[in-house]
Amino acid sequence: MVHHAYSRLSGEEKENAMKKSTDTIVAAATPPGRGGVAIVRVSGPLVPKVIQKLLGKKLTPRYATYASFLDDSGAAIDQGIGLYFPGPNSFTGEDVLELHGHGGPAVVDCLLQRILSLNARLAKPGEFSERAFLNDKIDLVQAEAIADLIDAASAQAARNALRSLQGEFSKKIHALVEKLILLRTYIEAAIDFAEEEIDFLANQQISEDLKIIIEDLASLEAAATQGSLLREGITAVIAGQPNVGKSSLLNQLSGKDIAIVTDIPGTTRDVLREHILIDGMPIHIIDTAGLRDSNDRVEQEGIRRAREEVSRADLVLFVTDASANDNLPLSYFLDNFPEHAAMITIRNKIDLISEQPSITEDKKNIFISLSAKQGFGIELLKEKIKAYVGLKNNNEGTFSARRRHLDALSRAKTFLLDGQYQLHEFKAGELLAEDLRQAQHALNEITGEFSSDDLLGRIFSSFCIGK
Repeated sequence: MVHHAYSRLSGEEKENAMKKSTDTIVAAATPPGRGGVAIVRVSGPLVPKVIQKLLGKKLTPRYATYASFLDDSGAAIDQGIGLYFPGPNSFTGEDVLELHGHGGPAVVDCLLQRILSLNARLAKPGEFSERAFLNDKIDLVQAEAIADLIDAASAQAARNALRSLQGEFSKKIHALVEKLILLRTYIEAAIDFAEEEIDFLANQQISEDLKIIIEDLASLEAAATQGSLLREGITAVIAGQPNVGKSSLLNQLSGKDIAIVTDIPGTTRDVLREHILIDGMPIHIIDTAGLRDSNDRVEQEGIRRAREEVSRADLVLFVTDASANDNLPLSYFLDNFPEHAAMITIRNKIDLISEQPSITEDKKNIFISLSAKQGFGIELLKEKIKAYVGLKNNNEGTFSARRRHLDALSRAKTFLLDGQYQLHEFKAGELLAEDLRQAQHALNEITGEFSSDDLLGRIFSSFCIGK
């Protein structure tokens, strides 16, 4: 279900949106360069005029029509397929024309120039999707999912983006909002009829309903976090004492000699960053200076930066030397381990003690024995990284999510927990009602029911031109 986003915009936003929608926009919907086919997309009130002048014939709606594309003198620019989608039954909700022609840059440019001469203008990045949003064809989550589907780096990420585009994420948000509305209605009625001296807030059902909403939100937040990891990738930091093989591990994971490897402790003194793909999954991997006490000012700065990177990591690969019986835990080197991060402890250099690659794990800890130098056990590590990110989780309930979605879900959770506290400790109906209202507002930001013009500008400006 798509809510009427346009009707909730401010007066100035509505005026700006109306000005935009009177324009006819055009853009190439296929990437620049040479190819077999290129698609030029047009949307707006001048589409019928463009069809008449450019094609010289009427198009049957939603039927492919072979035609010549004509310049202002009637000479053919190209030949191809014309598709006409009358509004509101189109992607943008406006009249839309798609021209499928040959994929030469000069041909596409000539078509664009011809349509611009008919008083259209070039579309801004994401403007077609923005119009679809403003015309209630899609909500904001679905609009973002279009870009996520295009940018997906793995099959799982593409499936997740498609589920968001089909409305799975939005449906879960709307279901939560409906529960909040029902609870708010009851709470605010209790406040309005306080003179009846009936303690509505003592009703255990209110507490139970609020608890269910909080649990549902926590489940949704976990799924969204997984979707965000699959979309954006993770930051994995390699940490450990000097000379345990951290740089060798970075080289093995990246498949090239990025880091200098020597037997001299403290070789790596700065942070090394590399972007790698594991089965299409983006991993931002960081090699850090060895953690130890040092009097060297340069090495001290490297160690400080190492601790800083660990504090921001999604996943920490803590490397130890199995051949030296190195058993110091990471907590020995850090004051606080980041709450959101996971850790895999790697027992490296097993080739020196004739040990086979293996995995040992319990509920809290994962230990992988491998040899970074020889490459033994690297695939075991990759499988664990993939499992952490969710590449092996084919749960049909996962969907694409962004950082702004996680922020809104987190704020909604904070308001709900504050409201739960107000209810249990003080029976403060007014404060509970306000917390529920704020939680609903945060959730509505996700689908775009309450959104600023600035937010819309940031989101759609990141889209491809032609989308």
